[in-house]
Amino acid sequence: MKSSTLKLLTLSVLAFSIGPVLADVSDIDKKAAAKPVPADVSDIDKKATAKPVPADVSDIDKKAAAKLATETCANCHGAGGRSTAVTFPRLAGQTPAYIEAQLKAFRDQTRADPDAIAYMWGMASQLSDSMIAALAEYYSQQKPATGTPGKSPTIAAGREIFEKGVPATQIPACETCHGKGAVGMGAFPRLAGQHAPYLFKQMLVIQNALRLAPVMHGIVKDLTPAQMQSVAAYLESQ
Repeated sequence: MKSSTLKLLTLSVLAFSIGPVLADVSDIDKKAAAKPVPADVSDIDKKATAKPVPADVSDIDKKAAAKLATETCANCHGAGGRSTAVTFPRLAGQTPAYIEAQLKAFRDQTRADPDAIAYMWGMASQLSDSMIAALAEYYSQQKPATGTPGKSPTIAAGREIFEKGVPATQIPACETCHGKGAVGMGAFPRLAGQHAPYLFKQMLVIQNALRLAPVMHGIVKDLTPAQMQSVAAYLESQ
């Protein structure tokens, strides 16, 4: 009796002490089995290389911009941005920063001179930033239109103002911002070879604050119509 009881007690103690250990092992095994096994590196690489690579958006925009320029913009601004109608500015060879700024101003309706409202607000309303940048790049790379050379007194007077300003009224030389030869610098537009009537109209618009251009307004506000016409004639000749 005593021997049987002792055996039972011994087995109970062993079961009590071994049980938790076996349970722990079982839990560890379960966790180990449940733990994700990293995929083979080569498989990961294969998946990565198989993933579709999106097309270069810039290239897509460039193609779309060229299409838009030739099929739509050319109706007013001419082939390659070399317009023949004096109402519409020549864009070929224009600085990209200037074109980009103006297209965004048209789109945002912050440039509100009469022609902007009539022509460009609607045209630019749906342009994305990337498309605007692509259009600016497209036109900046086109060959500029050739100016109409001349030696008239009007052109000579315009050249004097462009290169030296009007000291008597403290008007600085135009080339300070627009560069020698009026080829433009950054956000300051190329003016060489531009239509004289267009330039004269824009100076009047800015002078009368119909087009928001604080820097230019401060310069042209004291120019006479004759002086503005002279500058426009000189620039068209370049």
